[in-house]
Amino acid sequence: MNSYERFAEVYDVLMEDIPYDQYVKWVTAFAPSSNYPTLLDVGCGTGTLSILFSKAGYQVSGIDLSESMLTIAQERSQKEDLTIPFYHMSMDDLEGFSNIDVVVIPIDSINYLQSEKQVKETFKRVYSSLRVGGQLFFDVHSVYKMDEIFLQSPFTYDDGEIFYIWYTEKGEEEHSVVHDITFFVMEDLTNLYERFDEQHYQRTFSIETYENWLKEVGFSQIFITADWEDQSPTNTSGRIFIRAVK
Repeated sequence: MNSYERFAEVYDVLMEDIPYDQYVKWVTAFAPSSNYPTLLDVGCGTGTLSILFSKAGYQVSGIDLSESMLTIAQERSQKEDLTIPFYHMSMDDLEGFSNIDVVVIPIDSINYLQSEKQVKETFKRVYSSLRVGGQLFFDVHSVYKMDEIFLQSPFTYDDGEIFYIWYTEKGEEEHSVVHDITFFVMEDLTNLYERFDEQHYQRTFSIETYENWLKEVGFSQIFITADWEDQSPTNTSGRIFIRAVK
């Protein structure tokens, strides 16, 4: 799994189109902080959602595999005068948490796990970390998005300070994609662009597969919607939202 060392520098700009507020509304609608006070943000990145959840009244902790992103998350939370502990940890090695009320694995973070074993282990460890009645919220890219939409590259972005060109190709595993992204970032002192390259691998599975794996570890209720709306997935849905109750 890529550690996002340089990617942390441009991550927030590239995520500008993500409706983070809607993610918070989704969670609070089914697990209000008054009844579900503790929340673990798995794959917290630069801390945007962790801060929003903290402001919504949750006692938030966050984990991520990228130390660079965790540094940004810590600095950002301190500027907001919030006390949010962040831990350097992979989701499939999750440990040290118990009786958590809510776990979120947001913005297709789970798609960066490369094997079935890692996904199953993540579900197992999340289940163990939750209290009875606690809930897991996560989203994944659909099979359709992985097999069709992502392969319509190249994609480009240019805001004058950051430019990227993003190529994708089919991965070796079914429903997987390799992302090759070249960034050009304007340096303040020189007004010259610095280039760096990133390669990321993502893999998804069918909705039925995720549902079966969640049931195998013990989740009793599973609810599935799509594309930021309270609607059932279709064959052309791009993002799948899954809520599971212990």
